[in-house]
Amino acid sequence: MTADSRGVPLISGLRDIAGGYDAILCDGWGVLIDGRRHFPDAAEALRRFRAQGGTVVLITNASRPDEEVRRQLLSLGAPQDCFDDLVSAGELALREIVARAGQTVYHLGPSRDDGLFREAARRLGAPVTRVGPDAADYVVCTGLFNERNESLADYDALLAALRARDLTMLCANPDIVVAIGADLVYCAGALAERYAAIGGRVLTFGKPHAPIYAAALERLKNLRGGDVDKARTLAIGDGAFTDLAGAGRAGLDCLFIMHGVHRDELHPEGGALDEAALELLFARAGARPKALARELFW
Repeated sequence: MTADSRGVPLISGLRDIAGGYDAILCDGWGVLIDGRRHFPDAAEALRRFRAQGGTVVLITNASRPDEEVRRQLLSLGAPQDCFDDLVSAGELALREIVARAGQTVYHLGPSRDDGLFREAARRLGAPVTRVGPDAADYVVCTGLFNERNESLADYDALLAALRARDLTMLCANPDIVVAIGADLVYCAGALAERYAAIGGRVLTFGKPHAPIYAAALERLKNLRGGDVDKARTLAIGDGAFTDLAGAGRAGLDCLFIMHGVHRDELHPEGGALDEAALELLFARAGARPKALARELFW
């Protein structure tokens, strides 16, 4: 290992630090997949950690129920044996939708996320009543309707109308942006942030907030048959304001992946690491990682 930024070691692979941990909470999108394919080296690293007796729970801000996320991962080629279980922000949002049985909801997001409401209806044994913004009791935001062709400003009038009705927004994916292949697109977190800025009430599910870490640690407890030592649990992720900040708040060590969502700002024009930019990310996240890696390898 070599020191890369003010004493934070740059590791050559997970094997360098794996012996210090019994469990891993690993980000999905950006570390294991990019929305188009899975990363075989990352999957192999997690598989080898499990082979040594470790437990891996994927912790993702995907706005879909756990089982739907699992199917997506497998469809992209991620092997089932590289993780033990997963917990998604969408699953936590789903529980809140179920708890609001009888209320009408406006879905702000693409139709590909309709599975959230189908699963809620299945659990409730009755349809979830989805209506327009003028008739809703609350809002579920899963992202932009068309993130490829729209800007955040396109939503200002809609957000103002929701705020005028004082509707609570459930943000099912706190990510601001996510990489799809080489492209960066806005996520639900960007709209929720914009809504909060005009005084809207937002309930946010997923990283960096406490509920998803509590749920993930509970999964680990069940898998390992007892309490989990946070000091021997490693979070892995590529998002400074989700993975790194969330690990810091949860009291967990973090392995920060640099060639993920922040790659362009950390490596301007594809060049060498900009250490000042990296330090600024740490400062803005309010946390420092235990170690750095360019990508997840064993």
